[in-house]
Amino acid sequence: MTSSVMIPAGSVELAGDLAVPPHAASVVLFAHGSGSSRLSPRNTYVASVLQQAGIATLLFDLLTHEEDRNYDTRFDIALLTRRLLAATAWVRQHPQTRGFKIGYFGASTGAAAALQAAAEAGNSIAAVVSRGGRPDLAGDTALRKVSAPTLLIVGGYDDAVIELNEQAFALLGCEKELAIVPGATHLFEEPGTLEQAAHKAANWFAFHLK
Repeated sequence: MTSSVMIPAGSVELAGDLAVPPHAASVVLFAHGSGSSRLSPRNTYVASVLQQAGIATLLFDLLTHEEDRNYDTRFDIALLTRRLLAATAWVRQHPQTRGFKIGYFGASTGAAAALQAAAEAGNSIAAVVSRGGRPDLAGDTALRKVSAPTLLIVGGYDDAVIELNEQAFALLGCEKELAIVPGATHLFEEPGTLEQAAHKAANWFAFHLK
Protein backbone atom coordinates (compact mmCIF):
# COMPACT_ATOMS: atom_id res chain seq x y z
CA MET A 1 0.00 0.00 0.00
CA THR A 2 1.40 3.40 -1.04
CA SER A 3 0.46 6.59 0.78
CA SER A 4 1.35 10.23 0.17
CA VAL A 5 3.11 11.76 3.18
CA MET A 6 4.59 15.08 4.27
CA ILE A 7 7.89 14.95 6.12
CA PRO A 8 8.90 17.82 8.43
CA ALA A 9 12.49 18.97 7.87
CA GLY A 10 13.35 22.10 9.81
CA SER A 11 11.30 24.99 8.46
CA VAL A 12 9.93 23.09 5.43
CA GLU A 13 7.83 20.02 4.68
CA LEU A 14 8.89 17.53 2.01
CA ALA A 15 6.44 15.52 -0.09
CA GLY A 16 6.94 11.76 -0.11
CA ASP A 17 5.46 8.43 -1.15
CA LEU A 18 5.65 5.63 1.42
CA ALA A 19 5.00 2.05 0.26
CA VAL A 20 4.83 -0.71 2.89
CA PRO A 21 4.34 -4.28 1.57
CA PRO A 22 2.65 -6.86 3.81
CA HIS A 23 4.97 -8.28 6.49
CA ALA A 24 7.73 -5.76 5.71
CA ALA A 25 10.32 -5.30 8.47
CA SER A 26 12.72 -2.90 6.73
CA VAL A 27 12.52 0.35 4.79
CA VAL A 28 14.80 1.93 2.18
CA LEU A 29 14.91 5.72 1.85
CA PHE A 30 15.68 7.04 -1.66
CA ALA A 31 17.94 10.06 -2.17
CA HIS A 32 17.60 11.17 -5.78
CA GLY A 33 20.10 13.13 -7.83
CA SER A 34 20.19 16.79 -8.79
CA GLY A 35 17.34 17.96 -10.96
CA SER A 36 15.30 14.86 -10.15
CA SER A 37 12.44 14.20 -7.72
CA ARG A 38 10.58 11.44 -5.93
CA LEU A 39 8.83 10.80 -9.28
CA SER A 40 12.07 9.78 -11.03
CA PRO A 41 11.09 6.83 -13.26
CA ARG A 42 14.39 5.07 -12.57
CA ASN A 43 14.04 5.31 -8.80
CA THR A 44 10.35 4.38 -8.84
CA TYR A 45 11.27 1.30 -10.85
CA VAL A 46 13.99 0.30 -8.36
CA ALA A 47 11.52 0.93 -5.52
CA SER A 48 8.99 -1.42 -7.14
CA VAL A 49 11.61 -4.17 -7.29
CA LEU A 50 12.39 -3.67 -3.59
CA GLN A 51 8.69 -3.74 -2.74
CA GLN A 52 8.35 -7.06 -4.57
CA ALA A 53 11.14 -8.32 -2.29
CA GLY A 54 9.07 -7.33 0.76
CA ILE A 55 10.99 -4.12 1.55
CA ALA A 56 9.17 -0.87 2.29
CA THR A 57 10.30 2.23 0.39
CA LEU A 58 10.17 5.98 0.94
CA LEU A 59 10.66 8.18 -2.11
CA PHE A 60 10.63 11.87 -1.17
CA ASP A 61 11.70 15.25 -2.48
CA LEU A 62 14.90 16.39 -0.79
CA LEU A 63 14.24 19.99 -1.87
CA THR A 64 11.16 22.19 -2.10
CA HIS A 65 10.11 23.50 -5.54
CA GLU A 66 11.69 26.86 -4.75
CA GLU A 67 14.98 25.32 -3.59
CA ASP A 68 15.15 23.03 -6.62
CA ARG A 69 15.19 26.09 -8.92
CA ASN A 70 18.56 27.07 -7.43
CA TYR A 71 21.41 25.20 -9.13
CA ASP A 72 23.73 25.66 -6.13
CA THR A 73 21.17 24.18 -3.72
CA ARG A 74 20.94 21.02 -5.82
CA PHE A 75 24.62 20.40 -5.09
CA ASP A 76 24.50 21.39 -1.40
CA ILE A 77 25.40 17.93 -0.08
CA ALA A 78 25.26 19.09 3.55
CA LEU A 79 21.66 20.29 3.06
CA LEU A 80 20.65 17.09 1.24
CA THR A 81 22.19 15.08 4.08
CA ARG A 82 20.20 17.00 6.72
CA ARG A 83 17.01 16.37 4.77
CA LEU A 84 17.76 12.65 4.53
CA LEU A 85 18.46 12.49 8.27
CA ALA A 86 15.15 14.31 8.93
CA ALA A 87 13.33 11.70 6.82
CA THR A 88 15.18 8.97 8.71
CA ALA A 89 13.94 10.38 12.03
CA TRP A 90 10.43 10.51 10.55
CA VAL A 91 10.37 6.82 9.50
CA ARG A 92 11.65 5.84 12.95
CA GLN A 93 8.55 7.47 14.47
CA HIS A 94 5.98 6.60 11.80
CA PRO A 95 3.51 3.91 12.96
CA GLN A 96 4.00 1.80 9.80
CA THR A 97 7.81 1.80 9.91
CA ARG A 98 8.70 2.18 13.59
CA GLY A 99 11.28 -0.44 14.52
CA PHE A 100 12.14 -1.26 10.89
CA LYS A 101 15.73 -1.76 9.78
CA ILE A 102 16.77 1.19 7.59
CA GLY A 103 18.71 1.36 4.33
CA TYR A 104 19.61 4.16 1.91
CA PHE A 105 19.51 4.11 -1.90
CA GLY A 106 21.25 7.08 -3.51
CA ALA A 107 21.64 8.14 -7.14
CA SER A 108 23.99 10.81 -8.50
CA THR A 109 24.44 13.53 -5.83
CA GLY A 110 21.94 11.68 -3.64
CA ALA A 111 24.55 8.95 -3.16
CA ALA A 112 26.86 11.47 -1.49
CA ALA A 113 24.05 12.52 0.85
CA ALA A 114 23.27 8.86 1.62
CA LEU A 115 26.89 8.17 2.55
CA GLN A 116 27.24 11.34 4.64
CA ALA A 117 24.01 10.49 6.46
CA ALA A 118 25.16 6.89 7.00
CA ALA A 119 28.46 8.16 8.40
CA GLU A 120 26.59 10.40 10.85
CA ALA A 121 23.93 7.83 11.80
CA GLY A 122 26.43 5.01 12.37
CA ASN A 123 25.14 1.53 13.12
CA SER A 124 21.50 2.59 12.89
CA ILE A 125 21.76 2.39 9.08
CA ALA A 126 21.96 -1.23 7.97
CA ALA A 127 22.91 -0.89 4.28
CA VAL A 128 23.63 1.65 1.53
CA VAL A 129 23.40 1.30 -2.25
CA SER A 130 24.60 3.89 -4.78
CA ARG A 131 23.50 3.71 -8.44
CA GLY A 132 25.42 5.87 -10.88
CA GLY A 133 26.35 7.88 -7.84
CA ARG A 134 28.92 10.46 -6.87
CA PRO A 135 30.13 8.97 -3.57
CA ASP A 136 33.29 11.08 -3.88
CA LEU A 137 31.19 14.17 -3.08
CA ALA A 138 30.54 12.75 0.40
CA GLY A 139 34.14 13.67 1.27
CA ASP A 140 37.02 11.57 2.55
CA THR A 141 36.16 11.98 6.25
CA ALA A 142 32.59 10.76 5.84
CA LEU A 143 33.57 7.87 3.58
CA ARG A 144 36.03 6.60 6.19
CA LYS A 145 33.31 6.80 8.88
CA VAL A 146 30.66 4.75 7.04
CA SER A 147 29.99 1.48 8.85
CA ALA A 148 26.94 0.29 6.88
CA PRO A 149 27.62 -2.36 4.21
CA THR A 150 27.83 -0.38 0.97
CA LEU A 151 27.27 -1.39 -2.66
CA LEU A 152 28.39 0.98 -5.43
CA ILE A 153 26.77 0.23 -8.82
CA VAL A 154 28.19 1.95 -11.91
CA GLY A 155 27.57 1.60 -15.64
CA GLY A 156 30.36 -0.02 -17.61
CA TYR A 157 30.44 2.87 -20.10
CA ASP A 158 30.39 5.56 -17.40
CA ASP A 159 34.18 5.92 -17.42
CA ALA A 160 34.59 9.14 -15.43
CA VAL A 161 32.14 8.03 -12.74
CA ILE A 162 33.77 4.57 -12.51
CA GLU A 163 37.04 6.30 -11.60
CA LEU A 164 35.36 8.49 -8.98
CA ASN A 165 33.63 5.43 -7.50
CA GLU A 166 36.92 3.53 -7.37
CA GLN A 167 38.48 6.41 -5.44
CA ALA A 168 35.58 6.49 -2.97
CA PHE A 169 35.55 2.69 -2.71
CA ALA A 170 39.19 2.70 -1.61
CA LEU A 171 38.33 4.98 1.32
CA LEU A 172 35.40 2.91 2.61
CA GLY A 173 36.34 0.75 5.59
CA CYS A 174 33.00 -1.05 5.82
CA GLU A 175 31.84 -4.23 4.09
CA LYS A 176 31.71 -3.10 0.47
CA GLU A 177 31.31 -4.09 -3.17
CA LEU A 178 31.80 -2.23 -6.46
CA ALA A 179 29.55 -3.65 -9.20
CA ILE A 180 29.99 -2.66 -12.84
CA VAL A 181 26.95 -3.22 -15.09
CA PRO A 182 28.26 -4.02 -18.60
CA GLY A 183 26.94 -1.88 -21.43
CA ALA A 184 25.32 0.73 -19.18
CA THR A 185 25.87 4.46 -19.43
CA HIS A 186 25.32 6.92 -16.56
CA LEU A 187 21.51 6.77 -16.51
CA PHE A 188 21.21 3.01 -17.17
CA GLU A 189 18.97 3.68 -20.19
CA GLU A 190 20.18 0.69 -22.20
CA PRO A 191 17.83 -2.34 -22.37
CA GLY A 192 18.11 -4.56 -19.30
CA THR A 193 20.74 -2.50 -17.50
CA LEU A 194 18.44 -0.79 -14.99
CA GLU A 195 16.88 -4.18 -14.23
CA GLN A 196 20.35 -5.55 -13.45
CA ALA A 197 21.11 -2.62 -11.17
CA ALA A 198 17.74 -2.92 -9.41
CA HIS A 199 18.17 -6.62 -8.73
CA LYS A 200 21.71 -6.12 -7.43
CA ALA A 201 20.32 -3.49 -5.06
CA ALA A 202 17.41 -5.71 -4.00
CA ASN A 203 19.75 -8.62 -3.25
CA TRP A 204 22.07 -6.37 -1.22
CA PHE A 205 19.20 -4.96 0.83
CA ALA A 206 17.47 -8.31 1.25
CA PHE A 207 20.66 -9.78 2.72
CA HIS A 208 21.67 -6.87 4.96
CA LEU A 209 18.20 -5.78 6.10
CA LYS A 210 16.93 -9.24 7.01
